[in-house]
Amino acid sequence: MDPTAEKIRIDKWLWYARFFKTRSLAAKQVSAGHLRLNGAKISKSAQSVTTGDVLSFPQGRQNRVVEVRGIGTRRGPAPEAQALYLDKTPKQDVVPANPRFEGKGRPDKKTRRALDLSRERGPT
Repeated sequence: MDPTAEKIRIDKWLWYARFFKTRSLAAKQVSAGHLRLNGAKISKSAQSVTTGDVLSFPQGRQNRVVEVRGIGTRRGPAPEAQALYLDKTPKQDVVPANPRFEGKGRPDKKTRRALDLSRERGPT
């Protein structure tokens, strides 16, 4: 690593890149041990990240893999945040859950429409 390279705290970078809504949520993910930096599990939110590092962490129902492209100086708009990283997350086919009626009375209008649409499509 180059000693003159720009560095930033990992929780701050995750917040700047808009992966988490607050910096404290990012710090909780890191301190819980859910984040990997270049393949090594880290648990301190003060860990520094530089350009070229690869981060992997769970977000929602998927595991994100991103490469750091920039450090950033603020939490700006989404296009500015997206310029800070390169998303290397493998693409996953989203399979919608089968709509089901739980037997608790009559289904409402929205549920009936969903059931009708699923019947029209047929088995895939």
